[in-house]
Amino acid sequence: MLKVSNLTKEYPTPAGPLTILSDVSLEFQRGDAAAIMGPSGSGKSTLLYIIGALEPPTSGTVTLDGLNPFSLDEPAQAAFRNDNVGFVFQDHCLLPQCSVIENVLTPTLVSRENKNYTQRAGSLLDQVGLTERLTHRPAELSGGEKQRVAIARALICEPLLLLCDEPTGNLDRHSAENVASILLDL
Repeated sequence: MLKVSNLTKEYPTPAGPLTILSDVSLEFQRGDAAAIMGPSGSGKSTLLYIIGALEPPTSGTVTLDGLNPFSLDEPAQAAFRNDNVGFVFQDHCLLPQCSVIENVLTPTLVSRENKNYTQRAGSLLDQVGLTERLTHRPAELSGGEKQRVAIARALICEPLLLLCDEPTGNLDRHSAENVASILLDL
């Protein structure tokens, strides 16, 4: 399903190219779960951004279900991300002016599918224990609740791939364990 081959990422600097990733290869099948671990600055987030087609590699290939998203033009690449990749970031990235349900539904605004996403959003929010918070704004939620909204939002379009970049990094131990458990269950 996901195949990363000979991936390299370099950034130009005045002193010459700064290599962040060098010759990374990995493969995952549907249903696999994995953690990428390493010290700060070792390229974990960069790898996730490339796998999720947010940032192109310097060299190498990424394919998801046989398709290389970097072979697509920008609009098709954006559609590919929306249809196939769910993201959960360390900082939940919720829109402060939107309610919980509106935040979860945000990715559906550009979806090419004609589905009843409101029902799915309600079901996902129920699964993450936020049924009573549908109309609340992010400022009215705890850190753990915000991350659970972010998880529901990442899953709303039924992506093939869910990428989480330190989703429990800003949470207390109890909330972190709860969010990790929810991610693995879903």
